[in-house]
Amino acid sequence: MKPRRLFAYGAIALGVLALLGLSSFVVTKARAVASELTDPPFYHPPSLERVNQTYAELARGGGSDSGGTWHAEEVDGLQLWIFKRPVSTTGLVLMLHGFGDDRWGTSPALRGFPNQDAAIFTYLRRDDALRAGSREPYITFGDRESDNVVRVVKHLEAQGTPRHRILLMGRSLGASVGLLALAKLEAQGGPLGGLIWEGAPASSRDFAERLVRGPKDAFWHPALAPLIGDLASRWAARRGHYDRNRTDLLRAVAGQRFKTPSLCFLATQDRLAPPPVQRAVAAHFDHIEIIEVPTWHLHCAEVLGTDYQKAMDRSVAAWLKPESEPSN
Repeated sequence: MKPRRLFAYGAIALGVLALLGLSSFVVTKARAVASELTDPPFYHPPSLERVNQTYAELARGGGSDSGGTWHAEEVDGLQLWIFKRPVSTTGLVLMLHGFGDDRWGTSPALRGFPNQDAAIFTYLRRDDALRAGSREPYITFGDRESDNVVRVVKHLEAQGTPRHRILLMGRSLGASVGLLALAKLEAQGGPLGGLIWEGAPASSRDFAERLVRGPKDAFWHPALAPLIGDLASRWAARRGHYDRNRTDLLRAVAGQRFKTPSLCFLATQDRLAPPPVQRAVAAHFDHIEIIEVPTWHLHCAEVLGTDYQKAMDRSVAAWLKPESEPSN
């Protein structure tokens, strides 16, 4: 065999091996990201003993926190926990947990609403499923979760809490779930009392790509991260039996003007919840305060210190006035 032909065959063989190696890398990475999107490996629901201990501590209150009492209700297969204050309140805050979390992990946030009742639940009742040894239902990145929120809000209305007295509060995926639910709720009726949100991922596809990119850029990201993110989000949607298009915030809010007042903590250095998307979604609210914070989401409270709580207190006081006071 002539050396030139031998060289050509060798080059082709190396090219095929390189392509196979690249394909294997893309598929392996996409599979890992898809798994994380639907079943975060870092999430392990706490024991019910620990949950009950935390709920008991919250019930006791302390200092300026009056505490309260818990009771659970079944709502279309969901377990809704309601926290009632012993004093008169101006409304109720429905706290929405984030990615890889549950009702227990989010429950301490009720301390930030000492003048309101609270409600909390785990999307798809997934914590109970995991404790029972099942990996399903999988996370659907806001698709089915937002439907859960709509059902809970309608249940609270039916139980006597007017819609204009119900707040939604969510961080990370909880923010996306809240926004997706709000789009559905306002399309079906009037505004809610308010929405507080921080660090909403743009969509399952966008989040998948950003998981691939991680905290720092690499030389191969521009070429491969979009491809891997797209493949991973398709894989996750098939695994979780949902439509990834229904997780897209910009698609969900297109053509809508929200009457619900809102407070947005916008983390300007965030690589997982892109600031341009937060601003674009915020532009759909008729009444919104945006507080920009030079950090990643979930760290806004840490960076702002006491100003974080003050901002929430100011907004909630303006939104949920006592019945004897006129609303703005």
